[in-house]
Amino acid sequence: MSRERLERTMIRVLRVGGLLFFIVMVAFPFYWMIVSSFRSLEEILMKPSNLGLNIRQIDFRAYYEVLFEHGFLRYISNSFYVSIFTVIFSVTLATVGGYAVTRLRFRGRAFMSYSILIIYMFPAIVMVIPLYVVFSKMGWRDSIHILIPVYLAQTLPVALYMLRSYFQNLPSEIESAGLIDGCSRFGVIWRIVIPLSAPALASVALYTFMIAWNEFLFAFMFLDTPEKFTLSRGVVQLAGSVHLSKQLVMAASVMVTVPILVLFLFFERHLVRGLTAGAMKG
Repeated sequence: MSRERLERTMIRVLRVGGLLFFIVMVAFPFYWMIVSSFRSLEEILMKPSNLGLNIRQIDFRAYYEVLFEHGFLRYISNSFYVSIFTVIFSVTLATVGGYAVTRLRFRGRAFMSYSILIIYMFPAIVMVIPLYVVFSKMGWRDSIHILIPVYLAQTLPVALYMLRSYFQNLPSEIESAGLIDGCSRFGVIWRIVIPLSAPALASVALYTFMIAWNEFLFAFMFLDTPEKFTLSRGVVQLAGSVHLSKQLVMAASVMVTVPILVLFLFFERHLVRGLTAGAMKG
């Protein structure tokens, strides 16, 4: 075997080995979480190091208790409500705003275009204290509705940036033809731009939903009433109850993780296309 061939073989082995190591490091905690949620409490206590799962002995008791005895059905509906409305507002505003800074000419357009991501440079911990004080004085703090504009402020800058990059690569001639045929500007957006931008819109929607569904800091600071908790807030409250089994915490964690995983696998093709299309020159 020549030296050059040996080097290629070593590189291939290192690449595969590194990939397998990365997969194991990422997948093992998720696997352990799922296995622990399906095992009975007695089995966990007697065999804590057992990583296997006997399909015949799968126990759904933890999921039943989490859903019906610890209020997680309510937490799921709260998270779904906040996430869906955050997605709707973020995608709508990002579509209109991204199109405006791409196609329209107005004073301050260049500044707005380059300053979209400025707010995203500030970490959430910097904003949470002023918002906590303001919302407390205005009586808005313990309200699930207030999470929607807060999450919107977090997700809208990146959504605008992603859609602006995508719109820049759409041929403007198609939009001009639509305007000549009698479409209004909003008609062009609805009938031409949105259908052509489906991959980017799917990417923005998935990104926004993931942020709103998993967010914890603002939900922890602003929500006090258990009936208003989101999923992430409910999991932390459940984990803080020392008298409860960690089996319940694992089941609740699976409920938080699985919807995002399913959405990602379902929209993976659109997500990749939407994230890379803005970097391609049409």
